[in-house]
Amino acid sequence: MNFFQYQDNELYAEQVPVKQIADEVGTPVYIYSYNTLMRHFKAFDAAFASLDHLVCFAVKANSNLAILKSLAQAGAGMDIVSGGELYRALAAGVNPEKIVYAGVGKTQTEMEYALKSGVLLFNVESQAELQSLNQVAGQLGVKARVALRVNPDVDPQTHPYISTGLKENKFGISINQAIQEYQAAARLENIQVVGVHKHIGSQITEVGPFVDSVGKIVDLIKQLRGMGLDIQYLNLGGGLGITYDDETPPSPENFAQAIMPLINELGGCKVILEPGRVIAGNAGILVARVMYKKTTPAKGFVIVDAGMNDLIRPSLYGAYHKIIPLHKEKRPEVEVDVVGPICETGDFLAQKRTLPEFRRGDLMAVMSAGSYGFSMSSNYNSRPRAAEVLVCDDKYYVIRQRENFETLIQGESVPGFLQ
Repeated sequence: MNFFQYQDNELYAEQVPVKQIADEVGTPVYIYSYNTLMRHFKAFDAAFASLDHLVCFAVKANSNLAILKSLAQAGAGMDIVSGGELYRALAAGVNPEKIVYAGVGKTQTEMEYALKSGVLLFNVESQAELQSLNQVAGQLGVKARVALRVNPDVDPQTHPYISTGLKENKFGISINQAIQEYQAAARLENIQVVGVHKHIGSQITEVGPFVDSVGKIVDLIKQLRGMGLDIQYLNLGGGLGITYDDETPPSPENFAQAIMPLINELGGCKVILEPGRVIAGNAGILVARVMYKKTTPAKGFVIVDAGMNDLIRPSLYGAYHKIIPLHKEKRPEVEVDVVGPICETGDFLAQKRTLPEFRRGDLMAVMSAGSYGFSMSSNYNSRPRAAEVLVCDDKYYVIRQRENFETLIQGESVPGFLQ
């Protein structure tokens, strides 16, 4: 459930009319609901209450400081994949002992930063990365706590770009090589092997792939413990899907109930979870204004002021986002493409979508945009990035100012010979 609802035919974010925010802050604008965010986090956290666990929000889903601070105050840790995300998490006041560092391409500078910051552990993706981390830790005179990311070769039945647990994906080490990789890791002087990590993909709407992958990892942990390795953490990753259109993903409770019997076989393992989309996805919307309408012999277009630089998911993944008017009234329905101002044919928010007829100046909400929306946005076509707003009850707060033309060239310079 989310707190974006119609009241007297006007769309509200909690107790604030969305139109008021759009008129006062401008468009395009990302709007997040604090109470939706909290509801989703608490529901996920409560589902695993019977286990010793830590819910680490996937910062890549939404990295705004206010969002991270909100979740940290509710008890969340953070799942990071870069030095920049570590900086953001620490700036938001996250306890470094609740931060897990993942990602296939950590630099030695980033490793040093994370070790000095005291993160909980590293999810290591390859033998080469392990050797590099061992070297950096040795230079600092510390031991790096690690969980090797094991690729269980389970098909998550999701978009191939966000599938990460198959043997052909770039992530992790093969489960068939895991034993020797763990043996090699245990021999490294500056490495402390403490866990096993797996993550099979994103926007998964069935429990089956989770059950299959957890079963394989539990069996692996039993073998590793039998070899004398002290495996303290079972990191299950994230990936639980949300409703964008007509999907019916399992609830956090259903998810937990499906995998709990397997986890209970272990004992003595702290469970780490790395949800992102399921926490923030339906806690945010993107609001755009209709600039023009255009009809060709082939189709009709609604041209809005938000483009693929603001929300790339439809262009990149063919992703579906529900689009609704801010003011609901009876209008004829028409099939249109909703497109932006970017100079690309791939610049669209929806294609062949049957929608209530939009008119010039109307406002629309692109739903389920709280994850991988602003965090994947860019300045393509030299477009300033959108503002971000957080609503709590009957008040709203601008948590990121809209960029302007001056910020577009900040940091750029013209060499002297061109002066």
